Amino acid sequence: MFLDALSLLYRGAVSIRNLLYDRGLLEVKKLPVPVVSVGNLSAGGTGKTSLVRFLAGELGRTLRVAVLLRGYRRKSKGTLVVSEWGELRTDLPSAGDEAYLLARLLPYASVVVSEDRYSGGVLAVEGLGAQLVILDDGFQHRRLYRDVDIVLLRKRDIGDRLLPAGLLREPIENLSRADAIVLSYQDVEPFDFSYGEKPIFKLFRDFCCLRNYGMERIPLEEAKDREVVAFSGLGSNEQFFRVLEKLGFKLKERLSFPDHYHYRDFRVKEGEIYITTLKDLFKLPPSDNVLALDFELEVPGLIPFLKERIQV
Repeated sequence: MFLDALSLLYRGAVSIRNLLYDRGLLEVKKLPVPVVSVGNLSAGGTGKTSLVRFLAGELGRTLRVAVLLRGYRRKSKGTLVVSEWGELRTDLPSAGDEAYLLARLLPYASVVVSEDRYSGGVLAVEGLGAQLVILDDGFQHRRLYRDVDIVLLRKRDIGDRLLPAGLLREPIENLSRADAIVLSYQDVEPFDFSYGEKPIFKLFRDFCCLRNYGMERIPLEEAKDREVVAFSGLGSNEQFFRVLEKLGFKLKERLSFPDHYHYRDFRVKEGEIYITTLKDLFKLPPSDNVLALDFELEVPGLIPFLKERIQV
């Protein structure tokens, strides 16, 4: 009952804030280039970073794309260039784990972090020459105008409650602000959903390989005949473990850590094989027996939809 009461208060605060933006009482600032926002309703992991990687890679074939993040739990302040067209400009503690991961994975994009996303966007456009900005975790960041709002949705989000009784940051009915809805993790938990006339897309992961710290590609089969220790620090660690089991890995041990875990006291043992996520891999010192599961995304129809919306 206490958490339900707090959720009601939280709903009220969210509603008032959105109303102020809807009525124009809070300022919205616009960049001179298109902005595509990737966000969600939930405080749990829905695959935002993976979708941002996919969009930056696909749209970056013809445009100079900059990815803009807050830089959650980074050790720096202000606006910071993490990478400039594939060249790293800072380290993981200064960038934050998600921004650093994207900087490592996107050789033809720039990555910028800033608490003030508009200031970060100005730097990306005027300082780096970006022709398109992808705003990571942007659905609740309404101060920056976006041309397209993409919202990721998990199956569990549909029946969940608002914080702190549940994990939702906004109620389901706020999908009315979205331009497109992407249904996550169809490869693990397929589901259907509709919301009025909103365009619906489905996200599938094709687990292609393992990667070491140097990002070399290693076939999945090389580790499938060995017992492995699986670990991750995600919004949904159990989902990661289920994927490994579905792929045929023999999990000797499962180590579950909080989202954005720092791993300062984590030590790997000789003779063991560890499998984790790319985001977690880069937080550890390079080690031959720690590998990360990687995948390619398929979101049928989403790229043509975006190109039509932003006229490229």
